[in-house]
Amino acid sequence: MYSTPEKEVSPVISSDMEKLQKSAIDADALKLAEMGYTQDMSRNFSVWSVLGVGFSLTNSWFGISAALITGINSGGPLLIIYGIILMALVSTCVGVSLSELASAYPNAGGQYFWANELAPKRFTNVASYLTGWLAWWGSMFTSASVALAMGSAMVGCYQLSHPDFVIQPWHVFVAYQIANIFCFFFNCYGKTLPLVAKVTLWTSLGSFAIILITVPSVAPTHQHARFVFATFINNTGWQQGGIAFIVGLVNTNWSFACLDCATHLAEEVHRPEKMVPIAIMGTVGIGFITSWFFSMAMFFSIVGDFTDILTTATLVPILEVFYQALGNKAGAIVLEALIIATGLGCLVASHTWQSRLCWSFARDRGLPAHCWLAQVHKGLDVPLNAHFVSCVIVAVMGCLYLASLTAFNSMITACIVLLYLSYSIPVICLLIRGRSSIRPGPFWLGPVGLFANIVLLMWTLFTLVMYSFPYAKPVEAGNMNCKSSPTI
Repeated sequence: MYSTPEKEVSPVISSDMEKLQKSAIDADALKLAEMGYTQDMSRNFSVWSVLGVGFSLTNSWFGISAALITGINSGGPLLIIYGIILMALVSTCVGVSLSELASAYPNAGGQYFWANELAPKRFTNVASYLTGWLAWWGSMFTSASVALAMGSAMVGCYQLSHPDFVIQPWHVFVAYQIANIFCFFFNCYGKTLPLVAKVTLWTSLGSFAIILITVPSVAPTHQHARFVFATFINNTGWQQGGIAFIVGLVNTNWSFACLDCATHLAEEVHRPEKMVPIAIMGTVGIGFITSWFFSMAMFFSIVGDFTDILTTATLVPILEVFYQALGNKAGAIVLEALIIATGLGCLVASHTWQSRLCWSFARDRGLPAHCWLAQVHKGLDVPLNAHFVSCVIVAVMGCLYLASLTAFNSMITACIVLLYLSYSIPVICLLIRGRSSIRPGPFWLGPVGLFANIVLLMWTLFTLVMYSFPYAKPVEAGNMNCKSSPTI
């Protein structure tokens, strides 16, 4: 006799939930309309999906493994162990600065939109235009560096299984293009992107756990603590150890780059003023924990002569670490395959990021052919034109590796510096205008935020100067740091 009321509860609750969800959507669209924009993209992302994209792109433990070749000769274990701590602290300040602005101005344009809102009126167009170009090129250099890391890893696995094979630049170039094309298709259908983001997040964390447990447990011997925490290696040609350390910081800095990624999904997630800061700060926190424990575990697990890792024929130091620890080529390749899978997820996230930057910037007429680039494909629900053009430019960037074997170092340096510059412009505008003069969002830390702003600006200046130093001496046409070209 009580069955009838129970049956009536379900649709009432369902109806209430639908109303709440619709209300949230309307509120988000209203905020966007107040900024002068219409709701062109569907809000399919949850906070976990946004965190998935953000962490899959930054992916600090993967960054350490992929860029190990840039840091292991320029500081060794000491640089990476302590460099991670330093970069986590700096990145916390960067994350706070971005989160405050993303909370106050939740817009897919991110830093170029903030610059437009905060700059003095006579400098509005210049500040916004410059920031947009810096951010977009920074995102494409990120994609290029990740694709190159994937190409090197794939070719390295082949070399390990075929010892007579000698790696040539064009081998890596071909693998680079394969990775770029493969990941292109994952961003061609909007409704699957949230699921892809979640899968890549758990793939990264699962791969991290498997490698973290497997390698130390099967390694026949282990290094002592002094080697891990106090060994400084300088094979750069720089006589000054300090310069070698600073140049090597590129490795750990790259592992915490691209924190603005989540801000460009502000129009695809509900309540972006809260969810985007959660994703940014979560990315920094997870990144520090995974990268630090990963680095310690790998350095403790190094077997035999450290020189073998530096001079490995695979050109992939982490693959040599796996091989020495397991004593088995197949096992080493399987573990490296986990890193490759993680890296492909990273590249998918980078494609998502660069396409949203291109689309939003074109929507504000900041790019040539902006009408075409600003179109959102109605059937696929993605900015397909912006995605295609960005990936084509990334494909062309691969030619840099044919010209210089140190192109990877130049790519990650350009990625870091260009993005920091794009963050600094709106922060400078905020400080000139006065932090108290804007309406803050839910994420606002007052004096702590001011301190974070200052750290961001100081670190940007530091990287702009110090990361321009050549990676190695003597400087030749084949190993010079080409970062200054895109910066100019």
